[in-house]
Amino acid sequence: MTVKKTMTLALVAAAMTAGSASAEGLRLGTEGAYPPFNYIESDGKIAGFDVEIGLELCKRIGEECTVVAQDWDGIIPGLLASKYDFIIASMFITEERKMQVDFTDPYYLAAMTHVVPKGSDITEFTNEALAGKVIGAQSGTTQADYIEAAYPDADIRLYPTQDEVNLDMASGRIDLQVGDMLPMLDWTAKSDDGSCCELAGDPITDPAFVGEGVGIAVRQEDDALREKLNTALAEIRADGTYKAINDKYFDIDVYTMK
Repeated sequence: MTVKKTMTLALVAAAMTAGSASAEGLRLGTEGAYPPFNYIESDGKIAGFDVEIGLELCKRIGEECTVVAQDWDGIIPGLLASKYDFIIASMFITEERKMQVDFTDPYYLAAMTHVVPKGSDITEFTNEALAGKVIGAQSGTTQADYIEAAYPDADIRLYPTQDEVNLDMASGRIDLQVGDMLPMLDWTAKSDDGSCCELAGDPITDPAFVGEGVGIAVRQEDDALREKLNTALAEIRADGTYKAINDKYFDIDVYTMK
């Protein structure tokens, strides 16, 4: 057998393995750049609330799971291409996304918020009041959809990651941003660079943008997996496991926002 033929067979075997989860458990897809929900630690391990919930659900359904990091812009295409078997990455359940994937029941509630520098003179959140202001958000998110729809006369700037939005916010390069409420609360209250800024205005809860809550995405043909994850989610809510994970990261129950 030639070297070329050997390499070809190896590549075929690798592709078959990548497309099948049953032999080696399931693969959990997440972003790894959205603390405290999902982030990469200094040792390279992917951690966070999303990851802990996902791994606990895997245990409940009797599966060994590995965690795969994927940039946000490619996270749904990665699922559809079978790079992983489900996504748990603080993804809002929206009608647009349901055209591509199915979702489990929500595993926490969703709301967005404005963030402004401390001492900012921005007190009104209308298109007229924010005309010409520089507003940032992470691209490919419902936050980006929201600012583009709500503030067409603003200078909209979109970034590949939330960390990059935060960096420009802390550096004074944008006037405000719209982000998911819990990460923004964590960033402004618990980080050095986030101490520059504060949440402002009422929570943004328009279902057109925050959907039905935050769910786990699966391929549309994977009904059995979706139902198993729903059953496991109900179990960890009922037996206190969800609360124990929740309390490591948050001062409120994110399932109820109370």
